[in-house]
Amino acid sequence: MTKEPFVITVPDATLTDLRARLAHTRWPEEIDNDNWQYGTNLAALKELVTYWRTTYDWRPHERAMNAFRHYRVTIDGQPIHFMHEPGRGPKPMPLILTHGWPWTFWDFHKVVRPLSDPAAFGGDPRDAFDVVVPSLPGFGFSTPLAKAGIAIREVSDRWVVLMREVLGYDRFAAQGGDIGALVSTDLGHAYADHLIGVHLSLAIPLTMELPPESLYDADEQPRFASTQHFFAEGRGYAAIQGTRPQTAAYGLTDSPAGLCAWILEKRRAWSDCAGNVERRFSKDELLTTMTLYWITGTIGTSFRSYYERRAHPWQPVHQRHPVVEAPTAVAVFPRDVVRMPRRWAEDYYNLQRWTVMPQGGHFAPMEEPERLVEDIRSFFRALR
Repeated sequence: MTKEPFVITVPDATLTDLRARLAHTRWPEEIDNDNWQYGTNLAALKELVTYWRTTYDWRPHERAMNAFRHYRVTIDGQPIHFMHEPGRGPKPMPLILTHGWPWTFWDFHKVVRPLSDPAAFGGDPRDAFDVVVPSLPGFGFSTPLAKAGIAIREVSDRWVVLMREVLGYDRFAAQGGDIGALVSTDLGHAYADHLIGVHLSLAIPLTMELPPESLYDADEQPRFASTQHFFAEGRGYAAIQGTRPQTAAYGLTDSPAGLCAWILEKRRAWSDCAGNVERRFSKDELLTTMTLYWITGTIGTSFRSYYERRAHPWQPVHQRHPVVEAPTAVAVFPRDVVRMPRRWAEDYYNLQRWTVMPQGGHFAPMEEPERLVEDIRSFFRALR
């Protein structure tokens, strides 16, 4: 397997077609939805769509992406796109960062260079990492999705091949949130011998079975309540994506406004923004995410990851304890959608660091990049 350099180049015709489709959006009526209780607010969506059509310019963001080193390689029949930023320091540690949904690889762009070149950002060059940021199969430029059945284990298998066989790292570190947290967790379970350590911005069991309330200490009860609320009221999207992903794909692949509505609601609901999504993400940041899904036509195949996790439940490769034997750190962001109790984490992982952040939500590398970088550096410093 040989990696090939990759340059992001979107045809002008694709962007022209996008603007034309936005201009011809057919809007639904809306009744009593000021607080988004029925879903994405019409006025907010119209404002963002208008900006997308009339003001947003993809090209500067494309140039910013191409300032990093991009590659593609085919692993077990699946094209995998990844960024690879070599570290600048005496002994950089290889680190793979895995995104989630509705994320893209670009959600890590604020942390890549501080991790790879800490001295340039006021840090210690001894904390440098060789940073690898792949796109999950069926997301972004890791397309086309080659076959069905790529669940969490199938991703972690490919990440091991990418890091060890393609890039030549014997052992490496892993970090992730959302789906990326599940992949990183599975790496620490199935491939602990190859892992230096695992850093998570979301702790969640690989079986997706929630721990009981009794494991939450008194001061953790708000975490239990918010997690229960999310699973009761906030997972309708997952039911659709996990059971009928193809049905939802048609409308969102055809309508950029529909795609925008689907992702915008999650960016608002899952971030620490107090109802104002632009407290955490600028319009350009939001629309760069939307545009990446649009130009690659991958909203439907990104949904498949939910289906495959349901259709192919995670299976352990050993029954040893803890489940995750690799040294593990968890950064708890107070507005994340799922928050586990510390006692559960101490039992489930080889837990060596537990950091409760003062703010931040589900999209840690975009919302709180400096805090995330410092926590990653601090954890792995002891493992070098």
